[in-house]
Amino acid sequence: MSSATSDATASCPRSAARTSAGIRAASFALDASIVAALLAASSAPTPLYPVYQDQWGLSALTVTVVFSAYSLTLLVALLTAGALSDHLGRRPVLVGALLMEAASMLLLASADGAGPLVAARILQGAATGAATSAAGAALLDLEDPRRPGRSALTNSIAPVVGMAAGVLASTLLVRYVPAPTATVYVLLAALFTAQSIAVVRTPETAHPHPGALRSLRPRLAVPTSARRALPAVGAGVAAVWALGGFYSSLGPALVRLVAPGAPHALAGMVFFVVSATAALTVWTLRGTAPLAAATGGTLVVIPSTALSVLGLHGAGLTAVYSGAALAGIAFGAVSQGALRMMLTSLDGGDRAATLAAYYVLSYLSMSLPAIAAGAATQRFGLRTTSLTYALAAALLAVAAAAALTVSRRRQRSPRPGARHSTADDRLR
Repeated sequence: MSSATSDATASCPRSAARTSAGIRAASFALDASIVAALLAASSAPTPLYPVYQDQWGLSALTVTVVFSAYSLTLLVALLTAGALSDHLGRRPVLVGALLMEAASMLLLASADGAGPLVAARILQGAATGAATSAAGAALLDLEDPRRPGRSALTNSIAPVVGMAAGVLASTLLVRYVPAPTATVYVLLAALFTAQSIAVVRTPETAHPHPGALRSLRPRLAVPTSARRALPAVGAGVAAVWALGGFYSSLGPALVRLVAPGAPHALAGMVFFVVSATAALTVWTLRGTAPLAAATGGTLVVIPSTALSVLGLHGAGLTAVYSGAALAGIAFGAVSQGALRMMLTSLDGGDRAATLAAYYVLSYLSMSLPAIAAGAATQRFGLRTTSLTYALAAALLAVAAAAALTVSRRRQRSPRPGARHSTADDRLR
């Protein structure tokens, strides 16, 4: 064999390895962009709620119903289709869900009242529930052994980056585009269609196996390793997602209550502040022990709610926006800490189901308090409702901090003769 032939033969495995690595990197970027786009679409209506209220005379309760129709349908989708991609594969579930998402965007673009808005948000929630768990699980499938933790970090940061981008884009369109209630959704529909086409061209990362129909029965399948972390972080997740739900649904109304002359753009940007600071926090704390990050995040909820209360008592928009920034810090710290604790050492078959369970807790915490707040606003007014909501979130944060502190002490004081596992060491 000639020297040239030997060199060519030796270069083939290296070339194939580079090609495979490039495909995996492209697939990872695509899945991350899907998670971000899904959450961008979920937050895009927030700056438009004041526009809808002015155009159609919607009440605060109606706004929270529109918001919660999405969240509750998403919950049903997570409970039924959350593990579907573990059985059918990531690609078919993602393609179908993304096309449904595109259809929901077109329905939102053509909505002319509360009824069509609710119907569109229901379709969007169903599509997002199926796609979020599949895309998030695909990110875990593509974990690079040389960069451990990258997938969990991406699952933490992509949603909040997406929410921030959705609010910002929608706010700018409200300010500068003649038809903002249609334009943002048409653009998102085009994006989801393009992503569905791209998914078809990516390799399958799951190992499909029988049981797809059985997996559609509503259930929460949390493996033992994740189940140990859930009680410790559950109250913290509930506290920060409840705050997120408040700012997403009633944040613009709160800004207009504190500053009646505030423009629509300023009212819509309050949730952008929450989302953007959450994204920065996830990135900043990526090297922090997840249990420490989650504990610190729950404690930040308390000054966040205090500033919101001060804003209602004369401190103005500075206090409201400062409270929103702290809420974002709390959200980022708790959510990324909780996800890293739950996703440590998961088997491939447990990934989509575990993410679905996490999002069920998250969206329950976001939607149910928001619905209650909308109903209370009708009866008691936004000021009293906001004060009560802030107090409840602060009390929940105190309970969460106590639970996390107890968990931390237990890990530091093992039973005699017991050794910490590698996963436990990483959690600390």
